Amino acid sequence: MSDLGEVCEPARARRSGGRGARVALRSAPLSEAMRPIRAGMEGGRYQPLTEAGVQRIHQAALDALEQIGLSNATESGIRILTGAGAILGEDGRIRFPRALVEDMLAVACKDLTLYGREEKHDLYLSGSRVHFGTAGAAVHVVDLETNTYRDSTAQDLYDAARITHQLDNVHFFQRAMVCRDVIDNFDMDINTLYACLAGTTKHVGTSFSEPGHVAGCFDLLHMVAGGEAAWRARPFVSNSNCFVVPPMKFAQESCDVMEDCVRRGMPVLLLSAGQAGATAPAPIALAIVQAVAECLAGVVYVNAIQPGAPAIFGTWPFVSDLRTGAMSGGSAEQALLTAGCAQMHRFYGLPGGAAAGISDSKLPDMQAGWEQGITNVLAGLSGLNMVYESVGMHASLLGFCLESLILGDDILGQVMRCVRGIDVTEDSTSIEAMKAVCMGGPGHYLGSDQTLALMQTEYVYPTLGNRMSPKEWNEAGRPLLLDRAIARKHDLLARGQSQIDPALDAAIRAQFNIHFR
Repeated sequence: MSDLGEVCEPARARRSGGRGARVALRSAPLSEAMRPIRAGMEGGRYQPLTEAGVQRIHQAALDALEQIGLSNATESGIRILTGAGAILGEDGRIRFPRALVEDMLAVACKDLTLYGREEKHDLYLSGSRVHFGTAGAAVHVVDLETNTYRDSTAQDLYDAARITHQLDNVHFFQRAMVCRDVIDNFDMDINTLYACLAGTTKHVGTSFSEPGHVAGCFDLLHMVAGGEAAWRARPFVSNSNCFVVPPMKFAQESCDVMEDCVRRGMPVLLLSAGQAGATAPAPIALAIVQAVAECLAGVVYVNAIQPGAPAIFGTWPFVSDLRTGAMSGGSAEQALLTAGCAQMHRFYGLPGGAAAGISDSKLPDMQAGWEQGITNVLAGLSGLNMVYESVGMHASLLGFCLESLILGDDILGQVMRCVRGIDVTEDSTSIEAMKAVCMGGPGHYLGSDQTLALMQTEYVYPTLGNRMSPKEWNEAGRPLLLDRAIARKHDLLARGQSQIDPALDAAIRAQFNIHFR
């Protein structure tokens, strides 16, 4: 990476060149310290809920846990929860006294680090630090070269991970597609996990289809980590766990998986994914109440197993189009739900995650752009720690598009610039630069020392977004955005290499039935 001198010296030498100098400077690689945006920037400026509203939601969630509780707990779950102080009613529901919830919140993990296999990819989930990544279980790939949908495969998942590894603004990679070409469920869990790990050294999220598959997948994890001790020191995979089936019901197999993962040192995303108007209440505030109540039950659960266990408060309420009942993940209501949930995470001081960036459009078109932009920017401004499903997702989570993943990296760059906000300092408000330009100067700021100094540290430039004039665009052959995205996809896949040592890869393939190359 270039240091400050390497970036600025060509600019000084070519300053009289005007636009050419600016283009050259903008094209130079940046050191990490100079980048205007990076993972973990502080959000939280946008707060859709008043302080009174946050308190009302909190109290309603506690009321729901105390009066309604959750049904369908497993035998081990009943032992764990009642042992901690929950109450098993005659109706079979587990109810949570307020004092129990407060006690578990007091011991819950507040400052969580999600590790990458490389330290530079570590994610620090304290306060309102913001990170964007993938997620979901799309069953189709959106093939932009033919404008068709086809079944997603293990190779597609590996390709998505390889692309993500090379994108600056996609900070983690959680399983985004189902490996539909892998018939055996254990093989599918193995291929899902290994496709992600082989494609990127960023933090990975995955899920397990059956409790009995966890042990075998941890055999793979320990091989990649270099042993169980190395894994426990830096667990680089988290478990996305739908431990509840809204409304207010435990998912038994997922709870078994969760218990096993907690004991094996894996961070857990406690995921409540009700759909407002269907499996969650229609009022946006009450949908948040239910999600918060369900996730607070999860906080009690994991901390009863192991106090301080690494867990993410995963309130993921979705929205229905109440005319049809269909999911509307790209709606303004979805953006508000996600931002409201982020505010509740901060209220509890817990690391939190929710969904944004989902498009209901079938292709990466104008509708997809506005849906991804609006929902992601509100999630970022609200200070959501982990923004899942932020790129690539179409057809209300049914389709994943590799080109949209790449275009989404540009969107997230602009979103993170909004999250950073405006730097108001003595230097940035000094009128000396105005004096130099207006009083005997050139009458413009192009090429000024201040402009050149701030080009890379104050401004973010899209990789694919087209800012040509119509004349320049016509002279360049009228390039189309989606064509450029397809070309970049092929380029990134050609350059993307496996992130697993060849000898280790051979050993893994000898032990497990791997379906991608």
